[in-house]
Amino acid sequence: MDELDPIQVEIIRNALVAAAEEMSVTVWRTSRSAVVREILDYSISVFDAHGRSTAQSAAMPVHLNSMPACLDEILANHIPIEEWNEGDIIITNDPYAGGQHLPDIQTFKPVFLDGQRIAIAGILVHHLDVGGGAAGSYDASATEIYQEGFRMPPLKLAEGGKRNEAVIKLLLRNSREPVNVGGDFASQLAALDTGVANLQRIGRRYGPATLAAAAERIQAQSEAAMRAAIARIPDGTYHFEDFVDDDGIERDRPLRIRVALTVAGDSVTVDLDGSSPQAVGPVNCTLNMTRSAVICGVMMALGADVPANAGCYRPVTVKAPEGLVVNARSPAPVANRMATGHRIVTTVLGAFAEAMPGQVPAAYYGVSYAYALNCFMADGTRRVYFDLECGGWGAHPEEDGASAFSCGFHNIANAPVEMLENTLPVTFTEYALAPGSGGRGRTRGGLGLSRAFRLDAPEGAFAANLERFKFAPYGLAGGEAGQPGRLTITRAGSSVAEDLPSKVSGLKVARGDVLRLQTAGGGGYGPPAERPRAAIERDRAEGYAETSG
Repeated sequence: MDELDPIQVEIIRNALVAAAEEMSVTVWRTSRSAVVREILDYSISVFDAHGRSTAQSAAMPVHLNSMPACLDEILANHIPIEEWNEGDIIITNDPYAGGQHLPDIQTFKPVFLDGQRIAIAGILVHHLDVGGGAAGSYDASATEIYQEGFRMPPLKLAEGGKRNEAVIKLLLRNSREPVNVGGDFASQLAALDTGVANLQRIGRRYGPATLAAAAERIQAQSEAAMRAAIARIPDGTYHFEDFVDDDGIERDRPLRIRVALTVAGDSVTVDLDGSSPQAVGPVNCTLNMTRSAVICGVMMALGADVPANAGCYRPVTVKAPEGLVVNARSPAPVANRMATGHRIVTTVLGAFAEAMPGQVPAAYYGVSYAYALNCFMADGTRRVYFDLECGGWGAHPEEDGASAFSCGFHNIANAPVEMLENTLPVTFTEYALAPGSGGRGRTRGGLGLSRAFRLDAPEGAFAANLERFKFAPYGLAGGEAGQPGRLTITRAGSSVAEDLPSKVSGLKVARGDVLRLQTAGGGGYGPPAERPRAAIERDRAEGYAETSG
């Protein structure tokens, strides 16, 4: 490996990234549902012949940081690498076998060249509906995973190129949206074939031995870059805690996320002991999900240009005793695991803010605003409107936070309202920034947004898995917290908006009812009294601040 030309290593690294990106383009061009095609709720990873992540597409950290651990779990406890043959496809969505939650279906396909395994292509896609007690498979009332949808342990969807169609039929029979889910699943499998073809092309050009050596070098470079970034932080143990509003069932019980972050030389340990016991409702995280959130928080805090692969994970150790909300025991429900996942990220960032004063921004909105409306059409059919929203980002010591900006842990894209109105029985009545929602400070938190839509079908059932209604995104260094979120329904013929809780399941909706979501703003940074007068006047003039006060 020492004899490898550094330029050649960089060329191979970019070729592997390009292979992942071409897989991503395949999904984007051929998928059917808005959640995949528009929101881009899917991710791609390329692994070496041993299953170690080497390259990825620019997608969602929540997926990308967990796919390697899922593959590790499959190889160690379900299907060892020696049993992976050419033409096989391995599939799972089981959170207790390395998965995330049931809508996230992961598939892996080994890549062979002249009978030798040279790589593995992997893709995770969030599917619109895989059954369970609520449309979109986000049942806020679930108390065990069996209520959350169709569950697949790690198994071979294809062996030697022959696909087990019965598995696909079972999946689609359990979905409220079999046409869209079927189309998205076909897109997912097509992307695997794209990845295999491109990885074989790279293997032929450079040879399996050179490709394997380059993968090791790429991972080693990433590890070295991560260790160098950590080494710049003063050694010590830093503490922070933040809270999840509730689990949607025990509404008076907030859930604490507590972090002890220990920096020792060029490594970091994140200990979540002291976090709340696992919840009755579906906000629990498996340990794999928690690791993903911790890695995301570490990389966001460091701000270094470290290529994400197996190497950069090695200097980070995550500890979380079993039975906590951050390491739940089966069969705890996990559909809304992002409520806790985002909170792990903001808590890790808060600990880094103590370790690196003046270098970490205040809290971002910290929630995937996931909601689904099961629309009952006049002809007896059903349509599922599923969406995700974002909010305001925390202020940086030198700049205001970004408004209604999605990146970070979930990194979703926006589904255009025009497209949604054209394909679903809904009409949007509001979509705008929420003035005054950013936390005040020397630099202001970014604004959340307001989004309202009317049901045009005869009736429907609404489910929501939201957060940050009680515990607003924190400010730092004297900055104020952002404004919390709010969900309301205004019934047809009424002008009174009724407040709803952050977690909703099975809410009956009638034609003409309007649901309105306001997302949280980011926290402010520094004392509000130190904000320049010109910046205050500009906020008022441009509509970022409420005109009163």
